[in-house]
Amino acid sequence: MRTKWTTRSARARRAAPYAGAALAVAAAALVGARAAGPATPWYRSLDRPRWQPPSWVFPAVWTPLYASIAWSAGHALGRARGRERTALAAAYGTNLTLNAGWTWLFFGLRSPAAGVAGSVLLNVDTLWLIRRTARHDPAAATALVPYAAWCLFATALSGSLARRNG
Repeated sequence: MRTKWTTRSARARRAAPYAGAALAVAAAALVGARAAGPATPWYRSLDRPRWQPPSWVFPAVWTPLYASIAWSAGHALGRARGRERTALAAAYGTNLTLNAGWTWLFFGLRSPAAGVAGSVLLNVDTLWLIRRTARHDPAAATALVPYAAWCLFATALSGSLARRNG
């Protein structure tokens, strides 16, 4: 017979990867947000392409993307075991570091060119993360596809801004 304690313990073990992933994503979002964003006077002074979305679109897009990253990480980490789980957690951590780092390269340094370099690294790493995640959990890998697409769009936007303002 299962006790309430056993059931709670099992639920906590299943929830732990999601909670850890949500905390890691929130930390990356907060670190990145400290570098500011598209509403800053510096950014508004740039020559921007006509196809750039309005500034309110960025948080509207990033909120569900961050949620999908957290879900993907929690779901995949809940299925991986041992060294593979550790390596997968490190891969998500690296990706989140590159994600937050892009904001500091672009906005913190006020350098669209540095932003392009950072976004190229983030794109490569995100594609690698999707591939690595797919080995353990195809659904979690699929959840990362919109994130990869948005990062590719951000690279195109950064490239356009670097050309226009270089």
